[in-house]
Amino acid sequence: QVQLVESGGGLVQAGGSLRLSCAASGRTLSSYAMGWFRQAPEKEREFVAAISWSGISASYTDSVKGRFTISRDTATNTVSLQMNSLVPEDTAVYYCAQNRASYGSSRAADYDNWGQGTQVTVSS
Repeated sequence: QVQLVESGGGLVQAGGSLRLSCAASGRTLSSYAMGWFRQAPEKEREFVAAISWSGISASYTDSVKGRFTISRDTATNTVSLQMNSLVPEDTAVYYCAQNRASYGSSRAADYDNWGQGTQVTVSS
């Protein structure tokens, strides 16, 4: 069983940047796609970004395209989410997750393992 631990969340002003990291232990992530999801208060969890096992293919929800970048480092078994030009609507708890397949998807049901989440708050 893989354990995923997110870090890097915090409070930032609108227009600022944060970099989230997801560290994995217990299993190498190199064969699996990885994803980031977020959940705002009183809203359902939503897809943010995904990256394939190779790191070559990435996908994003429309609201973050051009602002967020997902990446992975096989050597350190980590996945990151660089978030720029943050807006208050990005405020949420962000979760990283391991897909059961090698190519990412936007469906939460396709992900087997989840981290505990990290809070991102963007003030206006």
